[in-house]
Amino acid sequence: MEKISSDTYEEYIKALLKISRAITSEQYLEDILKLIVMVTAKVTGVEICSLWLIDENEKPKAIRLKATQAIDQDYVKDRTLDMDEGVVGLVATQKKPLVVENVLKEPRFKEKEMAKKLNLVSMVGVPLHVRGEKVIGVLNCFTAKLHSFSETEVNMISTVANQAAVAIMNTELMVKTKVIQEELETRKLVERAKEIVMRRRNMEANEAYRWIQKRSMDSRKSIREVAEAILLSEELY
Repeated sequence: MEKISSDTYEEYIKALLKISRAITSEQYLEDILKLIVMVTAKVTGVEICSLWLIDENEKPKAIRLKATQAIDQDYVKDRTLDMDEGVVGLVATQKKPLVVENVLKEPRFKEKEMAKKLNLVSMVGVPLHVRGEKVIGVLNCFTAKLHSFSETEVNMISTVANQAAVAIMNTELMVKTKVIQEELETRKLVERAKEIVMRRRNMEANEAYRWIQKRSMDSRKSIREVAEAILLSEELY
């Protein structure tokens, strides 16, 4: 990894713009994560860039590898660490960047055999900050040669990581919002369909709902699809 030039800064700005655009895009989270590691690797010139996200649903919480631009199967395989495990866990819990000049000599680095195979030497891990102190994950950058990451380089990668964190949170919020909207729309459709079934079959509300549920199971269609079919039949009736 060479000294950062003005051209690199220009690439860095372009990378930030790409991630910023992703914040308001309709891309799924997986696409956002791939974009983040690709542009970070391109801007910094590192060998491997990887992104880990904290799984809040695990009890206790865990941190999982979610994206990398590496193609080696040893690296891209599904990996999960406890929050107190390895360099990744340390960065996530201490909430600050960590530079390791030689991962093979770092006791907290857990995957030395993989590092030897992939020729990984130096690394920097930076937390993904949102809303001040909250950390949602870790962005790691590895070099293939011994390299001392400068304060400027760490700051640059941290800026990308924090911008990425905003993109990730916004994407997750967007997905959750869509799910909620779809759920509300489905409920409205089912309520309208239930009223039609009640009238046509002289049923009580609970009976009509169970009838719709059974049609859904028997036909292997979603309850929304059944409700839409009932409403369509009413229009054509």
